[in-house]
Amino acid sequence: MADMMVGLLFVFIILLLYFALQFQQKSKALSDAGEARAQLLTELKREIERSDQTLKVTIDPVTGVLTLPAAVLFAKGDDRLSAGGQAAVAAVGRAMARVLPCYTLPRRSAGCSYVTERSIDAIFIEGHTDSDPFTGNGRIGDNLDLSAFRAANTFRQLRTLELGLDGLRNSAGQPILSVSGYGEARPVPNNPGLSEAQKSLNRRIDLRFLMDTPKADDLDDLLTRQQ
Repeated sequence: MADMMVGLLFVFIILLLYFALQFQQKSKALSDAGEARAQLLTELKREIERSDQTLKVTIDPVTGVLTLPAAVLFAKGDDRLSAGGQAAVAAVGRAMARVLPCYTLPRRSAGCSYVTERSIDAIFIEGHTDSDPFTGNGRIGDNLDLSAFRAANTFRQLRTLELGLDGLRNSAGQPILSVSGYGEARPVPNNPGLSEAQKSLNRRIDLRFLMDTPKADDLDDLLTRQQ
């Protein structure tokens, strides 16, 4: 009986050490991914504003978002990129073409200022509007339509101007660029959206970067390996 108890205690200690190691590894992976994403956003902002000194973008390293004000890209109520919007998206595309290959597959290391094992899993090109009702013009019915069309047109322009972006892949071999529209459903945090200045902040295109993190083996796999 004593030998059995010692054996069970030993197994318990091994399992405890395993879970502690997995937690440590996953915490480090998440920390590394956050650090890589913050560096990625900083590099993109620098390259964009170097390419077009009149274009000012904002980044949020915590949420992984780079924001382009809609006023720079579109006329009010229009989903088509203005001439200035096309120039702005061109600057963003050039920056993405230079920076993203350092964080995607196939991996490029030459010319990269930051070397990391972490990769981009996905980039969501998100359209957002203010809360003012959109009356519609036949083709666009409401704010949700407007935001989705704006995101899609930004996506198309990026792919047209920088053909290499289509070839960038995540660790699963999937394209990294995707599109979503949220209408007025996701305003800027802590922004009431009441004044015109506040509403203008909600009218935007966000580029949201998600990083790939390794998956830990589950307990069933561990037990199977020990049998």
